[in-house]
This record gives sequence, C-alpha cells and structure tokens, in this order.
Amino acid sequence: MEREEVIKKVWELAEPVVLAQGLELVDVEFQRERQGWVLRIYIDKLDKPGGVTLGDCVRVSEVLSDLLDAKDFIHHSYHLEVSSPGLDRPLKKAEDFVRFAGDKVKVQLKEPLSGRRNFTGLLKGIEGDEVLVEIDGETHRLPRAKIKKAHIKYEFDV
Repeated sequence: MEREEVIKKVWELAEPVVLAQGLELVDVEFQRERQGWVLRIYIDKLDKPGGVTLGDCVRVSEVLSDLLDAKDFIHHSYHLEVSSPGLDRPLKKAEDFVRFAGDKVKVQLKEPLSGRRNFTGLLKGIEGDEVLVEIDGETHRLPRAKIKKAHIKYEFDV
C-alpha cells in the first residue's frame, strides 16, 4: 500500500476516535525514518484552552493502536506516535485558515506565484478557495490547491 493511501485510511479511522475524545485531528504522517517507519498523529483541543495533555495522547494512542491492529492494513512494522502539533501548528483544513485568522503564518506553495513560493505574514482568512495573507500592507491571494505547506509562525516576545 502506498504511503498516501495509508495516510488517507489512517485519517478516516482516526478522525472519529479523536472527535469522540473532544479533540481535533490536525495531521497524519507516515514516513520512513532512521529507526524505521513512524505513524504520527497530531491532535489538538477543539476551542479549549490549555492544549493537549499527555493523558489525551495516551487515550487516543490506546484506542487507535487497537483499531489499527484489528484493521491490519499497514504492511510495515511501525511506531505509533500521538502528540500535539506544537506552536508551529500546521494549517490543513479550510476551517484552520478561518480559526487562526489574525495569527502570523508561513505558507509555502508548490510552484511560484508572482515569482515567489514563500509567504510569511498575517493570516486574514479564506475566501472561496484562496487563503489571504497580508504582507507589508498588501494582501496576497494564495490558491489552496497550490499550497504545499502552511503553518502558524509563532514568535516569542523577547
């Protein structure tokens, strides 16, 4: 089974498990690393302060591990990791671009738009299929279909 197929199937299996815990499925990664194959599940709180706890990760991991063992569609041995997306949370779904409007973001495109691939600025939201990012007073309209990666760009006040 191809890596992308595994990610899609895991997403479909994991999302109801995560939602049942009052959490949100942020991302799924399946990749080969130095120690072997790793299946990473990123979860977050749904509009609740405090972030994901270790207990949240353990509960999701236990339920998901049992389901993955029962379905047995991943043909590699792998390590399952469940964690918070961290401060530089990826933005994947349309709702993410609405929820985090007002935050600083970095968006990387698959191909250049107006001569550039990287856009770091203030997320203004989403209109239709375009993500709006303001940089130096100018709003850039970035087609979601052309986004390779997008994430919160957290900056510490020093």
